[in-house]
Amino acid sequence: MINDHMSVLCVSEKKSELKFKTIDMKAKLNFTKPMLNLLIAVFLLTASSKLIAQEKKSTDLKDFKVIVEKTENGIKMQSVKGSAWLDLSFSINNDRPQAIDEYGMTELDKISSDKDANLADFLFTVSKTENGIVLKGIEGTAWTDLSFSLPENGKQEIDQYGMVN
Repeated sequence: MINDHMSVLCVSEKKSELKFKTIDMKAKLNFTKPMLNLLIAVFLLTASSKLIAQEKKSTDLKDFKVIVEKTENGIKMQSVKGSAWLDLSFSINNDRPQAIDEYGMTELDKISSDKDANLADFLFTVSKTENGIVLKGIEGTAWTDLSFSLPENGKQEIDQYGMVN
């Protein structure tokens, strides 16, 4: 009548008839603890992969050094290390960016696919403001935005990590 895996829930007695109400006590799986462990593992893996990606990004940077000068009509740049060009000079309106890579002046939609192991692989835009210079690092730089005051004919050296004294 009552099996080993069943348990009596209530007993009632009506007119000499004895009734048992039973519930099945089979083992139920508990998903709470395994699900919590899975979520913790996914979180830890995601967090550690982001740290590895950040670490890899800074170790993949190749050295370059450029001197930026604000002129009356635009910007003058001199490459000290890491690029194929030596001097760039161009007219530029305020707040209009110019893309620069290891090969010189470029356009963001016409990026060179040529990669030279002897050159740093970088891409940034430079724009002139009323008071200084704004640089936006796109590729090969640890920085994403650099802006600094620079008087006319003032110079500032930059590299893959930012401003250099």
